[in-house]
Amino acid sequence: MATTQVIAEFLAREFPQSKCVVEAIGECSSTVSHPIGFDELRPGGTVSGPILMTVADVALYSAVLGELGLVALAVTSNLSINFLRKPSAEKDIVGHCKLVKVGRTLVMGEVMLYSRGDEKPVAHVMGTYALPAKT
Repeated sequence: MATTQVIAEFLAREFPQSKCVVEAIGECSSTVSHPIGFDELRPGGTVSGPILMTVADVALYSAVLGELGLVALAVTSNLSINFLRKPSAEKDIVGHCKLVKVGRTLVMGEVMLYSRGDEKPVAHVMGTYALPAKT
């Protein structure tokens, strides 16, 4: 299992454009956040859907890395998001991921997204990662 620090350093190196912050890695789980500012908002003063999807994807990827180690070629094969309520334009988005199934070729996980400090989720995400073939 890779640690929070190892995963954060890996993501910073491989995805320097990302604003996501890996906050915690646990057993088959992760917590990731993304700061919210003007650049993350869409008309109407809400956080854009692509930002929510990014947080969910990074949370899922971080949980995969935490469970299996630094598998750079693991890729998203499916990501389904349900938008539940309007996120706050003044609070970071936080994603809590729990892996549902870890197989040889696929990993499936669930991510709940929140505006930091709020109890009610803003989105629910299910995603699948395809793992590279072992040689």
